[in-house]
Amino acid sequence: MKAGRAPLPGGLEIAGLGAWVPRERTLVIADIHIGIEEHLAGTGVLVPATHFGEVRRQLERLIADLAPAVVVIAGDIKHEFGTISDQEWRDTLRLIDLVAPRARLVLVRGNHDTVLGPIAGRRGVEVTDSYRVGSTLILHGDTVPSEEMLRGAAAVIIGHEHPALTVSDGIKAETYKCFLVGSWRRRTLVVLPSFNPLVEGTDILYGGRLSPLLARGIEGFEVVCVADQAYPFGTVRTLRTLLPDI
Repeated sequence: MKAGRAPLPGGLEIAGLGAWVPRERTLVIADIHIGIEEHLAGTGVLVPATHFGEVRRQLERLIADLAPAVVVIAGDIKHEFGTISDQEWRDTLRLIDLVAPRARLVLVRGNHDTVLGPIAGRRGVEVTDSYRVGSTLILHGDTVPSEEMLRGAAAVIIGHEHPALTVSDGIKAETYKCFLVGSWRRRTLVVLPSFNPLVEGTDILYGGRLSPLLARGIEGFEVVCVADQAYPFGTVRTLRTLLPDI
């Protein structure tokens, strides 16, 4: 079964939990957070060791469906800030080895990737602060890009925010990963959901904003939730009036 697909402005598409740039055959995902299981175990929180297996399954499915020429991970491929855990060494190399024979892999540096270089260097993979594909600029989203980076860009794709939406009927609540699609500095801005299967993310209606690109508010942004398919939910402003407080 093919990953859920839906159109986005600027000739982009939703593909599962990623963005697809069809003209350039480029797949963009973000926020895998390899090593989060080991980190949680160190704090006394034990979770089933299923994270990497699910990441691998989802990514293999997208690659099989799309046959991308380039795969861009838009930041936070790993979880620990100032060190590299054993799990990060092992599973990040396994992920690189999964993608590299099938597509060019580009790692955009996220705020969790301060010491990503030694791992990427083992496989000769490019690590960069931003990546341009056609008129689309790909960033992590934790910092505001320079005017030089933005020159000629019609669309910007970021991660970092981990957007999600909680839907409730007043009795039961379910949280879904979602895309945010809006405008920033007269450019289309697409905010990716996290590719981390352990945590849905931060509710867009009630959580604080992480990315400075969203500092002026997201009321007019369109919300597209993803499960087996992509489901448009209208704007954040509309959802605030329709959904009860959780």
